[in-house]
Amino acid sequence: MSSLILPLFTHVLLCTALYALLTLARAPVVWGVGQTKDGSNPFGSIQPKISANLSNQFEWPLFFYIAIVLLIAKDEPIDIEQIYLAWVFVIGRVLHSIVQIFTDNIRLRGMVFTVNFVAVLAMWVLLVIEHI
Repeated sequence: MSSLILPLFTHVLLCTALYALLTLARAPVVWGVGQTKDGSNPFGSIQPKISANLSNQFEWPLFFYIAIVLLIAKDEPIDIEQIYLAWVFVIGRVLHSIVQIFTDNIRLRGMVFTVNFVAVLAMWVLLVIEHI
């Protein structure tokens, strides 16, 4: 099994957890489960953040997935740098989700995103350098 499957699967698990969290946050509105006494959704303020974060998981991460597929398709040993960068990306995505959903700290969110962005960009640079 490729050493890149585990970070890829970890990102899939993150997306799964976000879908579950979004379902729970929407439950008071959709099913009436967990509504406050006045009928409002106690998760109303966090639900849009979860939804936005889930959408974010299908934007820049697309380039991560493509890089992983290309690296695995080479059918050659994966450089340790690529494995480290994949983990930096995935751990960064988890942190980005936590910051985006549970805080309003846009500066911190931007810094965490930058780490994710640079990790994937570095994966691509290394991939291109190997094929020049």
